[in-house]
Amino acid sequence: MPRRKIFMTQRGVTVWFTGLSGAGKTTITQAVEETLRSQGYQLEVLDGDIVRTNLTKGLGFSKEDRDENIRRIGFVSHLLTRNGVIVLVSAISPYRNMREEVRHKIGDFVEVFVNAPLEVCEGRDVKGLYKRARAGEIKSFTGIDDPYEAPANPEVECRTDKEELSESVAKVLNKLTEMGYLQK
Repeated sequence: MPRRKIFMTQRGVTVWFTGLSGAGKTTITQAVEETLRSQGYQLEVLDGDIVRTNLTKGLGFSKEDRDENIRRIGFVSHLLTRNGVIVLVSAISPYRNMREEVRHKIGDFVEVFVNAPLEVCEGRDVKGLYKRARAGEIKSFTGIDDPYEAPANPEVECRTDKEELSESVAKVLNKLTEMGYLQK
């Protein structure tokens, strides 16, 4: 199907990937992005690390600043979603109430819990953040001295410690198709 035709009939949705640092949010997001782009879908990716250097620069990691970070990401996601864009958000977003707030505001929202045990995430610590948090160099680090509140009822759960990347991607794409956001 030509790209133009898909775009004309495409429904906007925000796909919100949440989980601990190192759980695999960015990896799954990138693979879903690649698949959807190759099929001609109009989409944007909002990665937490990139957003913090641009849209939410200056915010710290207090609960208030984390909440404001998620509100801003949610606002941009809402604008894009209502204009027919598929938005892939990859952000720790540790607090359940903030994820529910943005879900309510956006409406077309699919929560993907990228689930891996803390020990697995620490073992994948490519940025050395867990090591620094354990050494006391980083305060209020999610999963160490700040809580991560797992989703109560995510639309999709990806167990990155137990499944291959292709399985996680298929779960996300299948759910989006089942919910009518992607064409069969």
